[in-house]
Amino acid sequence: MENKEKLENIPQEETVEEQTEKIDVVKGIEMLETALIESEKKLEAATKELEDTKNTFQRTLAEYDNYRKRSAKEREGIYADAYADCIQNLLPLLDNLGRASQFTESDQVAEGVKMILGTLPDILGKMNVSAFGAPGDTFDPEIHNAVMHVDDEQYGEGEIVEVFQCGYKYGDKIIRYAMVRVAN
Repeated sequence: MENKEKLENIPQEETVEEQTEKIDVVKGIEMLETALIESEKKLEAATKELEDTKNTFQRTLAEYDNYRKRSAKEREGIYADAYADCIQNLLPLLDNLGRASQFTESDQVAEGVKMILGTLPDILGKMNVSAFGAPGDTFDPEIHNAVMHVDDEQYGEGEIVEVFQCGYKYGDKIIRYAMVRVAN
């Protein structure tokens, strides 16, 4: 009986199909293991790329924040410099008005004020400010403010007859519109 049991424990020979099936399973497992290893490598590379991108983004964000702060500080400095330059150009006018106030005779005061008014266009010219809106000019609603209208045949269409307040501009920027009376 012992031999019979030994015979039963001897493995039966597998068929070719069974062996082929086992080989296919083993190959499939090997392919899955290879694919898993490749996927892990790709995941590791993608994780590294994501970390690099995150670091680049954070550096760019910090650089932009520094740029924004630096630009704001420069703007404040430019404004302060422009303000100081403007005041510096007006100081001679203030000095001359102080000197004129020391005179007591009306003729001397009038002459001093005329001289001071004569220096004002030069001061404004240094600051690139120009006056506009003189009688005889053509009315332009972009730079003139017509507060009165007169019908008079001796004046042309849209001609400025009288200037109540002169206009001023800095380059193309209007500082103050001219207040005028317009004909026809």
